[in-house]
Amino acid sequence: MITLFNLSLSGHVPTGLKCHPDQEHVIYPLGCTILIQAINTQEQNFLHGHGNNVSCVTISKSGVYLASGQVTFMGFKADIILWDYKKRELIARLSLHKGKIEALAFSPNDLYLVSLGGPDDGSVVVWSIAKRECRDEMFVTAGNGTIRVWELDLPNRKIWPTECQTGQMKRIVMSITMADDDSFFYLGTTTGDILKMNPRTKLLADTGPAKDKFSLGVSAIKCLKMGGLLVGSGAGLLVFCKSPSYKPIKKIQLQGGITSITLRGEGHQFFVGTEESHIYRVNFTDFKETLIATCHCEAVQDIVFPFGTTELFATCAKKDIRVWHTLSNRELLRITVPNMTCHGIDFMRDGKSIISAWDDGRIRAFAPETGRLMYVINNAHRIGVTAIATTSDCKRVISGGGEGEVRVWQISCQTQKLEEALKEHKSSVSCIRVKKNNEECVTASTDGTCIIWDLVRLRRNQMILANTLFQCVCYHPEEFQIITSGTDRKIAYWEVFDGSVIRELEGSLSGSVNGMDITLEGVHFVTGGNDHLVKVWDYNEGEVTHVGVGHSGNITRIRISPGNQYIVSVSADGAILRWKYPFTS
Repeated sequence: MITLFNLSLSGHVPTGLKCHPDQEHVIYPLGCTILIQAINTQEQNFLHGHGNNVSCVTISKSGVYLASGQVTFMGFKADIILWDYKKRELIARLSLHKGKIEALAFSPNDLYLVSLGGPDDGSVVVWSIAKRECRDEMFVTAGNGTIRVWELDLPNRKIWPTECQTGQMKRIVMSITMADDDSFFYLGTTTGDILKMNPRTKLLADTGPAKDKFSLGVSAIKCLKMGGLLVGSGAGLLVFCKSPSYKPIKKIQLQGGITSITLRGEGHQFFVGTEESHIYRVNFTDFKETLIATCHCEAVQDIVFPFGTTELFATCAKKDIRVWHTLSNRELLRITVPNMTCHGIDFMRDGKSIISAWDDGRIRAFAPETGRLMYVINNAHRIGVTAIATTSDCKRVISGGGEGEVRVWQISCQTQKLEEALKEHKSSVSCIRVKKNNEECVTASTDGTCIIWDLVRLRRNQMILANTLFQCVCYHPEEFQIITSGTDRKIAYWEVFDGSVIRELEGSLSGSVNGMDITLEGVHFVTGGNDHLVKVWDYNEGEVTHVGVGHSGNITRIRISPGNQYIVSVSADGAILRWKYPFTS
């Protein structure tokens, strides 16, 4: 096993971020996994058990139990898992609902777990956790034009719903919170107002605000024990307000629609999660936010280390490139190009620029310290730039496009000139690697070919053919062999001289192998792909030595850090996982 550290929050799960009653841990979903993270020490535990993405998480008031629900395919059973928090173990798997678990809630004394099915299911189920004498007999559900208070009739094994009366008012409810003494519950709506309901009379107590409703709806809401409400909007506004006016008493603007608000203790401090996969810590008294965790909220396309240093690495996903501090997992820089997708990145060997490949057909270079745009190569490729690499003398950039062309660019301080367009691939270029002496490079393409190019005479040296969509390629450090992989799940070793295949390994049992990297010594290499596993291989033996389990999305790219300290893998669910390299270098 390789040990790992994760950098991301699945920002699209409503109320997915939770603070444990022990006030020492936050809990949140990441794809199919539940992550428990210590607030002070950053130590992490992973709960694996779901077969598909987690759709909701809840913690019992005592903190003894955790429950999580998932989505699944239409018509199939969606599991709820009950976890023992202390042991970090699965207690029970509950399967009744179909399609999706929309929401979960524990009764105040840990007697029952109530689950609400998704749109294809529409049922409410009450699960008995343990037989005790006390009664936890009421819960509330709400949705599109419906608010119901349910009461448990245990002797008859029934639950009785009562529809709440809101008069002429028709609302779609996004969020819900119960006052500590059960005297009222509050509902956040898509129209940006808050409804206060009395659970005993089932009547509307008040509603607000009358003006200045919350933009993009009230997506998260939380009752405070001291009175008042914390309200989060779809536009990222966080507000402290009170009934009946609901006018902001304190407010701050955060980045991304707010999906979760969770209290630490009595609410002197609380955590907020947003759609942008940001986690903020807010102290109630000064009502100022501290960004404590951030990550990509889209599929991560590439990861790269600067030459010779483990301290930093860069990733790209959708519209942004981010530079990270490896050890603290802190985001140091974010470069954003709105409405574009970045497919690949590389650091120039001198560390003075990050070269990036974009779907608008442009190559953009940025300064790694400030993120300043240094230059743009317009119309670099017709159907987007899909892969990029740089030479070690910092004089050339090699790019691959969606149309299959490989282009060699001469780069100087002032000018960027096209040296040659190499037209042999018939489909998009997925990976480019350059030989150490800069006289040769290899390009992998989804047309089933890998081509070795002579960068001095600017023509083809050798072509490799296979019945696959090639996703990744690496030179062995001695540079007489290359290794490739792709959708046929085979890892193949090839002779550079004549393009003949030397050996083939079964790289994965399920799905494409998308990422590959090799150590500087060439003794081991790593792969990752659609089986969600990170694998460390012995190059000569052709055998797997270590397997890393942690991703819940398809791994898109993988890199070994200089000096072989870490492996960093990135995936389609926005996760960046840092693994301890299993061998001492």
